[in-house]
Order: sequence, then structure tokens, then C-alpha cells
Amino acid sequence: MPERVREPEQDSGDGAEPARGGPLRAFGMAEVYNPSMVPTLQPGDRLVVRYGAVVRPGDVVVLRHPFRQDLLIVKRAVERRDGGWWVRGDNPYVENDSREFGVVPDELVVARAWLRVRPPRGLQRSPRAVASWALSAVRVLSRRLRAR
Repeated sequence: MPERVREPEQDSGDGAEPARGGPLRAFGMAEVYNPSMVPTLQPGDRLVVRYGAVVRPGDVVVLRHPFRQDLLIVKRAVERRDGGWWVRGDNPYVENDSREFGVVPDELVVARAWLRVRPPRGLQRSPRAVASWALSAVRVLSRRLRAR
């Protein structure tokens, strides 16, 4: 299933800033729908992404699927190769990544994930459950390489 990403508004080309956004227009939100990045990301997690950010090996990125460019997917950038990025999911059982479609050209990399926000699962009733969720809900995504 596709990831849901709100892309930044396009510049009109006249040199004027868009009416909305300003410096924050480089940021957006994405929602994870499939298990390809488990255990790092779970279906239902939200990502704060930065458009146009420099990508380094180990970063989690949002990209257009090379065979279906209307489909946005979330993967880990493993290494830079001729022609683009080799990307992998953190889940070794899901192969919808560069093992299937090869190197991803730079122009298909939409954004770099910066922050994961995990929504509450079910109704949190006790203060302890709420505190536990709050401590684990927001996490800066590290570049620690998990993809194999």
C-alpha cells in the first residue's frame, strides 16, 4: 500500500515566496502503511520529513517507486551507487526494495525522514500507560544502519 506524503507547494517561478509555508515549507508529514521498515517503523507511524535534505547512508527516505512513480515508499538509503541510491527495508522478509528494482535515481528521492511520531494504540487509561507511550512516541530517526 502506498505511503501518504504531502509534498510541498511548488514555487510559482516568479521569485516570490508562496503565501503559505515560508521556511517550514521544506517539511511535511508522511504516514507509514506497510511493514517493510519493521522494527524501525510500524504501520500507522507518522514521519516528519524534510524535502530536499542531503541524504547520507543510513538515512530513512521517502521515494517514488521506480516502476510506479505515483507510489511513494519509505526505505533506508544503504549506499550511493552509480546512478543513485541502493535502498533496503529494515524488514528482511519484505523485498520491495533495490533487490527488486535496482538503484533509485536521485530525482525519485522525495524527502528524508527526520522524526517518527507513533500514535497511541488503543485507549490509554492509566498514568503509567500514558507516560510509557509519551516516552516512546517521538523518536529522532538515527542513521544506524539496519538494512541488510
